[in-house]
Amino acid sequence: MEFIEITEELYPQIALIYQQGIDSGIATFEMTAPDYADWNQKYLPHSRIALINSKLVLGWAALAPVSKRAVYNGVAEVSIYIAKDQRRKGIGKSLFLELIKSSEAKGIYSLQSSVFPENLASIKLHKTCGFREIGYKEKIARREGKWFDNILLERRSKVIGI
Repeated sequence: MEFIEITEELYPQIALIYQQGIDSGIATFEMTAPDYADWNQKYLPHSRIALINSKLVLGWAALAPVSKRAVYNGVAEVSIYIAKDQRRKGIGKSLFLELIKSSEAKGIYSLQSSVFPENLASIKLHKTCGFREIGYKEKIARREGKWFDNILLERRSKVIGI
């Protein structure tokens, strides 16, 4: 297994895994995986990583800015998705640890995530990787007509921005 940068050529596998998360109903408010151009525009140009094994993507992670304001340049929102058949095998933790290293190398001092309370595996993964709950967003958005809450998690770097 190895970590590689996500490229447009790799995106069909990324989109497939993203759609698996979407289809779970508890990973995102999105309804369909975007095309590469939209995905590429959403995420920061760095810290876009995939974990692969024999050219097969097992999972991916990327960072999106939380704001366009310059004062928030060191704060990013995490997206992390694991292939359905690769979950509960340590892929998420490996990806998260690599993402943390990459983000800190690029000056990111605060990582944030909004997670559905029903997504217990994601909450556990975040906490295992040093995140803590910092808030709760009640009925923050709807998906297919149903309101959902989100738990806000944050990980402050111990090596940058302290």
